[in-house]
Amino acid sequence: MTDTGPDHSARPAGGDQPGSDAEWNRLARNETPTQRLDRNWDDLLQELRVVQTGVQLLTAFLLTLPFQPRFGDLPPFARNIYLVTVGLSVASVGFLIAPVSLHRALFRQHARSAMVATGHRLALIGMVLLGAAITGVVVLTFDVVLGRTAGLLAGAAALILLVVLWGVLPLTSRSRVIEDRAEDRRPR
Repeated sequence: MTDTGPDHSARPAGGDQPGSDAEWNRLARNETPTQRLDRNWDDLLQELRVVQTGVQLLTAFLLTLPFQPRFGDLPPFARNIYLVTVGLSVASVGFLIAPVSLHRALFRQHARSAMVATGHRLALIGMVLLGAAITGVVVLTFDVVLGRTAGLLAGAAALILLVVLWGVLPLTSRSRVIEDRAEDRRPR
């Protein structure tokens, strides 16, 4: 189901500039700009498949909680955390599934470049919302089991962990790759 028609927006401004990602893909992979966009779209869909299952399970779990006998016993703070967390989780589901409807709307319109760029942004926003929802679940769980202070500390720890794993680590790795690439291009 790939849309491999001509995509006139696929070539970056200025074409395959020396040292550009487009040039590297052309030389190393023998890829056309359209083939590159198809690969990028497929990569994005694979990444979304990983997170969609988790966020859908999390959301389904959260939506069942009010129907549990002890839910009415939750203090207002826990109920508020619950409601915010459900909202974040549902919003995350929306953003992480949105690239599918985007694909449906742009199918056979030769707009792979727009799909990849917009899908990328939707996935990033969805991941941020998912991280916030996971943090909310941790706060709620620890608050109910061990109290407010434990809930807030556990939530802070979860948030720090997710920021490091999902933000700092990828950006640090990206920086190293860019530095290594720049080092390789320097005249010796």
